Amino acid sequence: MKLLSKTKFLAYVFLSFACIIKAEEAHCARTTSSMVIDALTGDIIHSHNADERRYPASLTKLMTLYLTFNALEKGDITFNTQLTTSYKAASQEPSYLGLLKGDTISVKDAILALIVKSANDCAVVLAEGIGGNEKNFVEMMNQTAKKLGMKNTTFKNPNGLHHKDQKSTARDMAILASAVYHHYPEYYEMFSTKNFKFRNHTFRNHNHLLKHFKGADGMKTGYYRRAGYNIITSAQWDDKRVIAVTMGHQTGEKRDLKVADLMKDGLTKLTGKKSGIIYAKLDIPSLNQNDNNSWGIQIGAFSNYVKARNYALMVQNDIHQPYANKTKISVETASDGAAVVYRSQINGFAKNEADKTCYSLKKTNKSCIVIKTTQNKQLAMVD
Repeated sequence: MKLLSKTKFLAYVFLSFACIIKAEEAHCARTTSSMVIDALTGDIIHSHNADERRYPASLTKLMTLYLTFNALEKGDITFNTQLTTSYKAASQEPSYLGLLKGDTISVKDAILALIVKSANDCAVVLAEGIGGNEKNFVEMMNQTAKKLGMKNTTFKNPNGLHHKDQKSTARDMAILASAVYHHYPEYYEMFSTKNFKFRNHTFRNHNHLLKHFKGADGMKTGYYRRAGYNIITSAQWDDKRVIAVTMGHQTGEKRDLKVADLMKDGLTKLTGKKSGIIYAKLDIPSLNQNDNNSWGIQIGAFSNYVKARNYALMVQNDIHQPYANKTKISVETASDGAAVVYRSQINGFAKNEADKTCYSLKKTNKSCIVIKTTQNKQLAMVD
């Protein structure tokens, strides 16, 4: 074997060492992390470096949205609540809406700005409006992460701009995404918003999977140089849904192709259907279903039983005949480890009836998911 000269050897060692200590910035030998779960059971379908702590970038905003949805449900704020922009919020780095100190923005617009534009200024506006100040809100973020079982996550700000101690894992982000989906289904549909208009400017969603992967309907992208390209996304074929997370990619294209691959493999495993198409114009035929009355639709999650039951009654009255007369409402309880969540359901459909009813509800801006009521699995993250 040919030996390197002393000068070349030292240069090689120096460059290798520099690559190691600068790997986060230079993408030297970058590894990625990923996880895919069955969204309805929590079962893990795929895991790779899932507990490796890394910078989440704008995936952080998913926790900010989780706490915003919680404040909406408790009645602390409404979609129409006007929030005032502080100097600190207006001083955030891009990506942003460009709010100035003293500007006001509605809660709904701030939410859409986070989802579509990934606006860092709006994340701080929401944090200050809900927590009183950013410091209090970050404490709320970390307390909630602990309650949800996100064991390897530390938040330092509400938007994901770089902080050396703000880190998470693919596993923890899958837990958070699952919590958003199941605890606040009435708001989940907002993640599929492709365009957002604010002050005569139209912003387009950074999540390209919404356009190119059939069944994809959220959730959040994230990027900055030290973090690489990250994404959390979810997709449904028939009655099966996956949540996929992948972090640390060198380009947005590699990230998107990877997560499309992950979702395709996961959904193929769950549905038994196969397709050679993994990205763009994906079309999976519906599974044959038994035409019985063991299907239902889940329409919301609430902090108390009365609210959950009353909402189910209201929606039941709104659905088309003859379904309204044949169905029954139910309230399912679930725990995130700290608090009980009450899920509103309307049961007694055949599969095609549940699909049609859910589709009709979505057209009136009501969120819902089709469920198999004979299954009663706890939504837990398990290996």
